[in-house]
Amino acid sequence: MKNIIYPGTFDPIHNGHIDIAERASKLFDELIFVVAENVLKEPLFTTKERVEMIEEATKHLPNVRVSSTKYLIVEFAKQEKAVALIRGLRHVSDFEFEFQMAMMNYHLNPEVTTLLMMPDEKFIHLNSTVVKDVAKLGGNIVDYVPNKVLMCLNKKFDLD
Repeated sequence: MKNIIYPGTFDPIHNGHIDIAERASKLFDELIFVVAENVLKEPLFTTKERVEMIEEATKHLPNVRVSSTKYLIVEFAKQEKAVALIRGLRHVSDFEFEFQMAMMNYHLNPEVTTLLMMPDEKFIHLNSTVVKDVAKLGGNIVDYVPNKVLMCLNKKFDLD
């Protein structure tokens, strides 16, 4: 089996993430979303909430599962016998960071390849911070997040 890891904070998941997952899941036997538990970040949602939102948003994809880790993604990939990591690339400005991460991950585990995929152009401007900021101010994000995420954001920001 050829497994791919889709690591990220996913705070919260949005349709750009899902677009990449849908396309990557067609290329691999299994795609594993891995929610990174980074103590340096202060996510809006708990790890459990993020995992649940991803599970709900990807239930239409039979070869996708969701996990989380506090450790290095390449170590998680080794445990799962994954052959690759997938990362989204929206703009040229993302490339430098993704390149550095890919090179470090390769140095740590040369058995795992990093693939960069661009989302559909209608999601190219999205990131989780923008989604949260617009939602917090009562903006319409219905076209950019799954229904469960919209409901969870409205609840967090007391917008119901």
